[in-house]
Amino acid sequence: MTHAVRRFARLADLQPLVGQEIGLSDWLTVDQHRIDLFADATEDHQWIHVDPVRSAAGPFGATVAHGFLTLSLLPPFFASGFHIEGIRMGINYGLNRVRFPAPVRVGSRLRGRFKLLAYVPLEGGAQITVEVTVEMEGSDKPACVAESVSRRYT
Repeated sequence: MTHAVRRFARLADLQPLVGQEIGLSDWLTVDQHRIDLFADATEDHQWIHVDPVRSAAGPFGATVAHGFLTLSLLPPFFASGFHIEGIRMGINYGLNRVRFPAPVRVGSRLRGRFKLLAYVPLEGGAQITVEVTVEMEGSDKPACVAESVSRRYT
């Protein structure tokens, strides 16, 4: 089930919203197939990610997603979290802080919550810094908290 995506008519409409929540994404399920594909792509086949039998007896009781897999889900979270009309191009500029407070067990549902931390006008666009809290259904702790810096051009 999807929710209504928050829409902004112009990039500049974000500027007065610094310090405020600007969006919430759809839920996404992290299944073993996704974890295995990420392990293959990154060549990180540690047993806590890819061996369900061994992981069942491990510290988390099941396989867990790679922290970087959780981080790599930011683009689909952004896509369903909010939309800015008239953007012709967006560029990932970097990350200021990334933390993984809680492990993501296989089968977990995640979503992104977005808070605008900074808005800096640029020629033809703006650089925005957004705190993304990756919430995990049924958990008091987030799976990830990251400050994402991107440049959006109109």
